[in-house]
Amino acid sequence: MNPEPDLGVPLLVPEPAPDRVAGLQRALVRRADEAGLLDLAYRVVDGPVGPCLVVVAPSGLVRVAFGVEGHDAVLSDLAEVISPRILADDLRTGDVARELDEYFAGTRHAFDVPVDLRLAHGFRRKVLDALRDVPYGATATYAGLAAAAGSPRAVRAVGSACATNPVPIVVPCHRVVRSDGTTGRYRGGAEAKVALLALEAGGPSPVS
Repeated sequence: MNPEPDLGVPLLVPEPAPDRVAGLQRALVRRADEAGLLDLAYRVVDGPVGPCLVVVAPSGLVRVAFGVEGHDAVLSDLAEVISPRILADDLRTGDVARELDEYFAGTRHAFDVPVDLRLAHGFRRKVLDALRDVPYGATATYAGLAAAAGSPRAVRAVGSACATNPVPIVVPCHRVVRSDGTTGRYRGGAEAKVALLALEAGGPSPVS
């Protein structure tokens, strides 16, 4: 007869090694992708304005979110608005992560990754299209951007479009300032906007 187990001694189950967990995660992502079950891939990119969440669809970059927006909340919103089939994936997000790293290092002045602006509609979409013509190191005013978007009197609407830009930095709403030269508000916070403008001007960044 086998002896009764000693239930007073806890059973210790070793935790899997971190590299094994990472490998299983990659395998899960690949299988989901191959089966057509992965609609959105994401990762977090660190930079001088803090951690930035990037989310990529097969059609292109759909979202860049600053830490102050709450990354979990952003992912939850995307799961409802676009698709719940979303996973962390360093491979599909590799190009945008590399280009952001180059931009933060000051070696990239324009982004080449495809952008999917499905989250912007109507006049807001026109504003974002006009924003992409504002070059690195330059600025435009809200009034000037309203005129470029075809509605010179829609200055407040331009401000709203910038405030809700789903892909800040890549579509550079930080380059839009007030007519009096002050920076104005920004989705990532006023300090982040100042930091990005300083980066493009070649000066020190006030945000670490």
